[in-house]
Amino acid sequence: MTTWNLNETRCHLLICNGGSCMKLNAEEVTEAIRDEITTLGADKFIHTTRTRCNGRCADACVVIAYPEGTWYKSITPDLGRELVRRHLSGDRLEELKVYSFDSKFIASGLSVKGKDKAPAADN
Repeated sequence: MTTWNLNETRCHLLICNGGSCMKLNAEEVTEAIRDEITTLGADKFIHTTRTRCNGRCADACVVIAYPEGTWYKSITPDLGRELVRRHLSGDRLEELKVYSFDSKFIASGLSVKGKDKAPAADN
């Protein structure tokens, strides 16, 4: 198993590969993002992880950027490449931002309203 040195990482992209996102080309989005990172020589600066469902199926294909906690919707392979370029330059894909984080998640209003999560059961 590989262990990556993440000392110079500035951005971690979590790419949803859950069922709804896979139906909307999540595999191709993942490959496009990773290819763009390699093409730009940005492997030290942007790390990627495939995830399972992130619970925003109506926003598929979802990509989440950390550490700022920005959730993007409707990412295509071309938009995935653009997302990499924007994050490298310190910019964002504002027009596709669903949530951002500032002590709590803040909805942008560009997506469907989600259901409230059920309260945790008492142990």
